[in-house]
Amino acid sequence: MKVAELLESRRQNWKALEHLCLMMERPNHGRMGAEQMLRFGSLYRAACADLALADSYQLPPNTVFYLHSLVGRAHNQLYRSRIFKFRQWGKSLFYDVPQSLFKDRCLRLATVLFWGVFLASMFMASRDPQFAYYIVGDATIEQMEEMYASPVEGRDASMSSTAMGFYVWHNTSIGLECLAFGLFFGVGGLPVVTFNAAVLGAVFGYMTHSAGKVNFFQFVTAHGPFELTAIVLCAGAGMRLGFALVDTHGMSRGASLRQAGREVLPMAGAAIVMFALAALIEGFLSPSAAPYAVKAAVAVISTLLLLFYFVVLGWPRGAAHATG
Repeated sequence: MKVAELLESRRQNWKALEHLCLMMERPNHGRMGAEQMLRFGSLYRAACADLALADSYQLPPNTVFYLHSLVGRAHNQLYRSRIFKFRQWGKSLFYDVPQSLFKDRCLRLATVLFWGVFLASMFMASRDPQFAYYIVGDATIEQMEEMYASPVEGRDASMSSTAMGFYVWHNTSIGLECLAFGLFFGVGGLPVVTFNAAVLGAVFGYMTHSAGKVNFFQFVTAHGPFELTAIVLCAGAGMRLGFALVDTHGMSRGASLRQAGREVLPMAGAAIVMFALAALIEGFLSPSAAPYAVKAAVAVISTLLLLFYFVVLGWPRGAAHATG
């Protein structure tokens, strides 16, 4: 069969591809089914081959031009950029993400472990200050006493901006440490989370007896909720990645880790937002001379927002089950 005759016999396929392109170009065409998408891809590849033949054998210009246009239309539909839709973005941000975070068992484990150890350590150090010396060491306690010996009186904007950058780096390094150690088959993140919770709790408990306790709580109250929540999120993300290497659900470890990586994206994204908000508050409000009532109000509002987002919006609606 001659090339011209072969291409002519495929004209029905070109018409079918043109029809599918027309459907996809309509503003509200909806989503194609799986069979239609497979047929679209098959017709697109065939049209590309037909165009190559038409070019090689120098068929009539109108045929070549038609195939060029058809392949271009199909290509634009196959690889088109997606329009940003606020409704879908809002649904993802305020429904899908909190729902997935609430039912994630690794995040639940990290939350219970961190806050359980933190509160227990804080209670022990508040009852017996020597407990804090045992957990964090003499040098750290002396440093804390020195840091908060003077009242919080504020600083200029340039220093606050520099400090904010440092806090972003420092806080994120703690979060990355929790995430990275979690890769050791999940359990690697447990001692890191436990250690950080015990140290932070011991410091908080000790400072309730310190002469600089007013200055300490004047500084840490406002940014505490966002900062501590971000650490928990990083710990949960690390455990999720680590446990994916243990329980692969029949997949290879590489495939299981890649799937877990996609699952932890909401957790990692939320942690980034929390760290950024904590650094912003810690850089500008926490060291300011604003009344403690203002800082306490920020902490309360932050806590309520976190509870609303992670608990109220995340509470299962229907037959939702926790992820393993």
